[in-house]
Amino acid sequence: MPGSSTRAARRRYGFWYRLAAAIAKPPLFVLTKRDWRGYENFPAEGGFLTAINHNSYLDPLVYGHYQYDSGRPARFLAKAGLFKVPGVKQILHGAGMIPVYRGSADAAHAFRAAIAAVNQGECVAFYIEGTLTRDPALWPMTGKTGAARIALETGAQVIPVAQWGAHEIMPRYAKGGRGNRRFKPFPRHTVKVLAGPPVDLDRWRGQELTGTVLREATDAIMNDITALLEQLRGEKAPAERFDMAKARAGAKRENAREHERESAPEHERENAREIEKESAE
Repeated sequence: MPGSSTRAARRRYGFWYRLAAAIAKPPLFVLTKRDWRGYENFPAEGGFLTAINHNSYLDPLVYGHYQYDSGRPARFLAKAGLFKVPGVKQILHGAGMIPVYRGSADAAHAFRAAIAAVNQGECVAFYIEGTLTRDPALWPMTGKTGAARIALETGAQVIPVAQWGAHEIMPRYAKGGRGNRRFKPFPRHTVKVLAGPPVDLDRWRGQELTGTVLREATDAIMNDITALLEQLRGEKAPAERFDMAKARAGAKRENAREHERESAPEHERENAREIEKESAE
């Protein structure tokens, strides 16, 4: 658990950060039992990054609670749209969260703000997959390279973090699509968060930040997160990590084939259906 250096760091929490905690923590105490581990791996001072897996819409609140209790306030990257919601935008701005603009001229703002925060001695938290995992068994999928880039540019440590259990309360989405999300508050579920030692990125430090370097460094981060999640789950992850880009490409190819089949004359479509039926049998 946090020591004296951490208690000193608690003084850096401002009004808006404490307000957010005051709003979020009471319902989390009601909904969850907590298994927090790995605080000893957080640097007592200086800027660093945390890289976290993501499998539930409740994850940001659970991890935010864990991070708050560490004594090292984190600046989270949040979708820019949240900064337009009355009430929420004041808290996010006041707590120093970083808006992420996608597909616009301001897309680099989050990157610059994260580097500035790390250089100022702060912690920046990344959901490194960029979105909820699409892996069917909720294992981490391939990661985005932003955290690796910032770590290699600044020299900052990356602390890998695995979390598990929030999906029991709020599943990613139920079978049947996003419209069937189920909220299951009771019985109370244990939410587990485990931080590991810093990822060893020495092999890539000082190199030109090419796509290959960033991908390899990102894979190293994802490997450490996955190993931590294996500890929490007590089981082994698949040998191959789910790749959403490959899955999307495969879906596009299948859609193109389906369109081609539907555009074919009726007798050709009937022949194709017969072939598929025979193959299935």
